[in-house]
Amino acid sequence: MMLVISAWLSGTWRRDAGRTLRVLAVILAIASTASAQPLIDYHQHLLMPTEKSPRGFVASDLVKMLDEAHIRRAIVLSMAYRYGNPNQPQVADEYAHVKAENDWLSEQVARYPDRLRGFCGVDPLKDYALAEVARCAEDPDLHYGLKMHFGNSDVDLNNPEHVENLRKIFQAASTHHMAITIHMHSSITRHRQYGAREAKIFLDRVLPAATGNFVQIAHFAGAGGYDDPGTDEALSVLIRAIRKHDPRMKRVYFDSTGVAGLGNWKPKKNLIAQRIREIGVARVRFGSDGYLAGGVSPAQAWADFRSLQLSETEFRTIENNVTPYMR
Repeated sequence: MMLVISAWLSGTWRRDAGRTLRVLAVILAIASTASAQPLIDYHQHLLMPTEKSPRGFVASDLVKMLDEAHIRRAIVLSMAYRYGNPNQPQVADEYAHVKAENDWLSEQVARYPDRLRGFCGVDPLKDYALAEVARCAEDPDLHYGLKMHFGNSDVDLNNPEHVENLRKIFQAASTHHMAITIHMHSSITRHRQYGAREAKIFLDRVLPAATGNFVQIAHFAGAGGYDDPGTDEALSVLIRAIRKHDPRMKRVYFDSTGVAGLGNWKPKKNLIAQRIREIGVARVRFGSDGYLAGGVSPAQAWADFRSLQLSETEFRTIENNVTPYMR
């Protein structure tokens, strides 16, 4: 393209410099639009090597995929919470495994400090959860944030004891100035109730414990895709709070991970775009999830997201959004 521009300029510059500059601006704008990519992938994972998966999925693998997608940086969310998953075989000395995985993630992201930022992972219902949050807060490569997965941890927002545990973890993360990313959708495997009621409990009882902290709600309050009606119910509760300027939502963001690209999402393109506008594009963050177990690459995830019915201005805003915990 630059050779074409150069040749064109050499023959026209002297005849009509003003027109040349106008046409050049249009050409550059088109080229910029075609190559635009998000600055940050806000929802990524690595996979710690095991006997069953000796290669795993390590930091160098992720950086290669980010390069292919022309995405500069990523938040890498530890999956250490998975050791407490009641739907999976339990391991001996569970907390030792949790610490080992968080430490491994810390070591991995430290290899690319200008590209990757790690978030600690913990099951909020475990008796070691507060201790692990405090330990991660002292880690120079994990102190930025905390990841919790309500589905994997079988958090039931209708259980007052679970809600109280969540409040304590949210308060601890805030005390340590750690941003919070949550997979808010309850367990699909155990068919836990999820929808407007649960979102209202989260808004009224859990979120206030963040006390001014930043909270990133993954998958637009779902579990990936937009098939489950409970996801739209839950998200709509939070959107209504945003539209009422509820102070509890002041520092809440939403990552788009898996909303476009999974399940029967294409017929819902207009609805998803509508929800994005209702959330406000300034609150929306692009995420692609881990390239694990058949997941999509960051490049494919962005291509799926770009197929939504949004304007170029809206896409540009989302591409360039940078949350305070990534500055």
